[in-house]
Amino acid sequence: MMTGCHDDQSLIDACRSGNTEVFGELVTQYQDRLYPTLFRLTGCADEARDLLQDTFLRAFEKLDRFQGESSFYTWIYRIAINLALSGKRRRKPMLRLSAGANPGGIDPPAEASETDPSIPLQKQERERIIQDALNDLAPDHRAVVIMKEFDGLQYDEISTTLKIPVGTVRSRLHRARCELRERLRCLVDEEAHVRQTTQHSQ
Repeated sequence: MMTGCHDDQSLIDACRSGNTEVFGELVTQYQDRLYPTLFRLTGCADEARDLLQDTFLRAFEKLDRFQGESSFYTWIYRIAINLALSGKRRRKPMLRLSAGANPGGIDPPAEASETDPSIPLQKQERERIIQDALNDLAPDHRAVVIMKEFDGLQYDEISTTLKIPVGTVRSRLHRARCELRERLRCLVDEEAHVRQTTQHSQ
């Protein structure tokens, strides 16, 4: 499979020239990387899969608009974020993403780890608690904290993606971090209380 920005451009050029099947290679290359972000944004595996498919559908339709000023992944990442925040999803996808991939089979991190005995249960529980806390944030606050803390974007990149001033990014991130700290403390205390109660009842 071809990788890298240069190879991405080769696939894009081939797709624009009429060989649309090669778009599936781009999907296969980036869907697993994009899915965790969509899952964290939505907190729902089914909705994340729908958004993932819608993202590539939208990218396929707008491929002529891709100018190469950023990487292809950055471009589809922005499409995905905007779709997730706008809540605009299609109900009947018209494009099969790729012949060899199964986007519907991608599971959220916690679910996937359940089939791997080498991953401690504590990690699953921690991921679930974090996701519960993220779900309680306002969508715009959730987006900035996911983009910054989980995806590692810089302030200016978040600003460009969300089309808001850097100052607004910093403000939302500060508030989101404060809310997360408080929410996580409450969730951890609640889980500890439940475990303690369960142990005493046994």
